[in-house]
Amino acid sequence: MKITKKNGNLVLFDDEKVAKSILKANAETGQETVTEKMAYAIANDVFSRLTAEQEIISTQDIRSCVNTVLLENGLPLTARQYMEYKK
Repeated sequence: MKITKKNGNLVLFDDEKVAKSILKANAETGQETVTEKMAYAIANDVFSRLTAEQEIISTQDIRSCVNTVLLENGLPLTARQYMEYKK
């Protein structure tokens, strides 16, 4: 799956970047726990959901989907921090 970056460049989806962003956001909350395994599972879920929708997506699509998956997994503080981190 390809991603259109803000500057217009196309890059491949990188689940490691998504997982690391989730872990950084989670570390800022100090109240919720996301393990590395969980972060990669969430990143894989995001990839699966977005791949089913279209071939080329935007970074905003990723942010929105990550936020949704975090909320679905009972991680509202991490979701909020992730959205702040990715502004």
